[in-house]
Amino acid sequence: MNCILKLKEKFIVLGIKIDLVQILEVVRCISEWIIKKEYGNYIVIANANDALFARKNPLVRESMNLSSLTVADGVSLVILARLKGYTLKRRVYGPDLMAEFLKFSEGKGYSHFFYGATENTLKLLISNLQSRFSFLKVAGSYAPPFKPLNKEEDEAVVDMINKVNPDVVWVGLGCPKQQVWMYEHKDKLKVPVMIGVGAAFDFFAGTKPQAPRWLRDYGFEWLFRLVTEPRRLWRRYLVDYPLFIYFIILDLIKRRIKLCKK
Repeated sequence: MNCILKLKEKFIVLGIKIDLVQILEVVRCISEWIIKKEYGNYIVIANANDALFARKNPLVRESMNLSSLTVADGVSLVILARLKGYTLKRRVYGPDLMAEFLKFSEGKGYSHFFYGATENTLKLLISNLQSRFSFLKVAGSYAPPFKPLNKEEDEAVVDMINKVNPDVVWVGLGCPKQQVWMYEHKDKLKVPVMIGVGAAFDFFAGTKPQAPRWLRDYGFEWLFRLVTEPRRLWRRYLVDYPLFIYFIILDLIKRRIKLCKK
């Protein structure tokens, strides 16, 4: 993992490591893993909600901390990094990373597998991506059932993916499922890298609306998503995010008290 050793530092948020990288650096890492056939890498694209899940769930926390890269997707994490004195210009937004790497991989022969969502969403996703990236090489796709897979079913999925030998597995299961799935399959899949991109599948498929670029750039994507999906997301943005701020302040107070006691 030479590319990671050359990258910038990381910082800790509620016990979760966040690698201070930008999209082009992540693209470079992915390409290096593919070229060197380094299996078992996976990338977690994290926001405040993920950090809260990880804070109360040891498995989610472990899956984020043992990733090859855990990057700041949420604007709140970018702001927090700046407040801590780190230089982080922009977030690593999942859909932007996906589009940037698919553009980068055109003509290089990299193959892609799409895991998650529904069969209809995957069909629309692949069709739209192939229209946008004419040389996109799709190794396959799979929409898992909503129930957990048993051992035999999971082994069949692993065999299916390994048989088509993709360079990248894009995972769209949402948090915290996709983090845990990648962590539990990193040693089973002969794949250079898995990348959890959450709602990117729906955005590119056109099954969910995406916030305009200017809203995303100014950090108000959360408001757009709350308005378009209030029943599903109201708790995340109106309860969990304020809770995230509370825990951050509490953590800062505890650290200050420890420093004063020394």
